[in-house]
Amino acid sequence: MILEHTVGLFTHPDEEWTTIRRSHETAPKLYVQHILLLALIPAAAAYYGTTQIGWTIGSEAPVMLTQASALSLCVLFYCAILSGVFILGKFIDFMAVTYGVDKAEHRGLELASYAATPLFIAGAVAIYPDIWLNMFVGIIGVAYSVYLLYEGLPILMNIPKERGFLFASSVLTVGLVMLVALLATSVIIWSMGIGPVYTS
Repeated sequence: MILEHTVGLFTHPDEEWTTIRRSHETAPKLYVQHILLLALIPAAAAYYGTTQIGWTIGSEAPVMLTQASALSLCVLFYCAILSGVFILGKFIDFMAVTYGVDKAEHRGLELASYAATPLFIAGAVAIYPDIWLNMFVGIIGVAYSVYLLYEGLPILMNIPKERGFLFASSVLTVGLVMLVALLATSVIIWSMGIGPVYTS
């Protein structure tokens, strides 16, 4: 069922993590039924917001991107989300050995994709590109994703909560490093001429 665990992660996360643990989804199924769809939310919202509404700074006229520029940037953004979730999942499985997780319990991609669900949904706010609103909703999305990570990791990996806390902290650190790497890559891509093109 498409997006079957999404509501449960917000209404009863502990029970939903247990259900996710029992279902043990394969990577293709997880991408088709969850990641590909939810990752479209921030990308599509950003495209609409930057081409139809635009950023307003003070009393100035809205700053908008050309449709071609916004499309190329949003496609890159979408691909970055998809690959980022996959890479983080692989890192989680790699680190799982250190924290004594049985090989049969390696569920890195599931953890990465479901813990990121609030971030995907919070990305809908990009449809109205106001910096303060986007920051506020983004912080809420990050906070709930971190909560899901700490709550879900010991359940999904079947390890004690104390060890799960340390493991989740390591995962969070890797995620932050990946974010910095993404920002650095964005700067490099922009310097190669694939940056934003404004309508005026």
